[in-house]
Amino acid sequence: MILPDAALGVLGGGQLGRMFAMAARSMGYRVITWDPDPSSPARDFSTHHLSAGFDDEKAISFCLDNVQAITTEFENVPVGTLEKLSKKRIVLPDSHGVGICQDRIREKTFLRQCGFPVPAFQPILHPEDLDSLPSSFHFPALLKKSRLGYDGKGQRQVRDVLEAVRIYHEWGNVPCILEEKVPFLREVSVILGRTRGGEIRYYPVSENIHREGVLELSAAPAQISPELAGRLCAMAGSIAEKMEYAGVLAVEYFMLSEEHFLVNELAPRPHNSGHFTLDGCMTSQFEQQVRILCDLPLGETDLIAPSAMGNLMGDLWSNGKPDFGVLLSNPRVKLYLYGKSEARPGRKMGHFTLLAGETAHALEETRSLLQKLRSPGGAV
Repeated sequence: MILPDAALGVLGGGQLGRMFAMAARSMGYRVITWDPDPSSPARDFSTHHLSAGFDDEKAISFCLDNVQAITTEFENVPVGTLEKLSKKRIVLPDSHGVGICQDRIREKTFLRQCGFPVPAFQPILHPEDLDSLPSSFHFPALLKKSRLGYDGKGQRQVRDVLEAVRIYHEWGNVPCILEEKVPFLREVSVILGRTRGGEIRYYPVSENIHREGVLELSAAPAQISPELAGRLCAMAGSIAEKMEYAGVLAVEYFMLSEEHFLVNELAPRPHNSGHFTLDGCMTSQFEQQVRILCDLPLGETDLIAPSAMGNLMGDLWSNGKPDFGVLLSNPRVKLYLYGKSEARPGRKMGHFTLLAGETAHALEETRSLLQKLRSPGGAV
């Protein structure tokens, strides 16, 4: 058990690292953040910031000398760095789990080999792979870069093989995955925390609404039956067990009907769709991340009230700073800004959570607040 005043490290300095650091600092830990960007959002809440590449040997040595345990806030950390750190320090999640999740081909192959339902897919490692698709493969499909894609980046919808070939060449023939486009009713996600000893706590299933490939709204509990929610959680737990995973894990699903679903993606970290836990649950996903890293008992994940989260994207700044009074005048809204200096279209600048009496009302009110911020009078 690692107790307060110890130093914890986090690889990655974005908003997830920032909220991890906030949780850790409030619990009495010191936090060393590591990110190439010297002005990364997590720096505001760190006791020391390493501005270096994730394979920098001096930064690795500094962490080995100064922290007791290390976690990550995104999956694109070099596996080799995690392996070097784990020789002397606790690293959660470990290089095995991160390695599976940072490569779409490896992730989908792992899930399929373990018997978990996934959309039909084909690895594309060479141009000729697109000429030898099985006759059972159907278009339209999604061509996705196998690595370094997130928030809709690194993926394109393709109508046929010819379009897939053209985009594959545009991307420089990097490894890709071609995935059948699934006609789903809704997207939902399960976030869990699992200890090294295998104990698991599940957060309420959330339902997610995307806009241009980026999560816009998320609400919990999802408007599905308790029986289905239980099945989704059980499968997420089985995935974590098969990976021998320790840490916070997000499992995204496509709901094809009220009974049938497919696993879409895994995230080996706290997740955007779990931000409602900051105010809507007994223990936030970020506090849970600290607890697992420090081998503390898992926090309870009971829902305090139905909650919704709205992402504040850089587009809202296009006509000036948004009128945050629209949000702060509502006593059931909590605002989180990430301290990013430059607002760009598609960039997550912050979010807000709203607590309500039921999920449908929380979603409706959150959608209305976002619309007010986008209106001509929504900037100051």
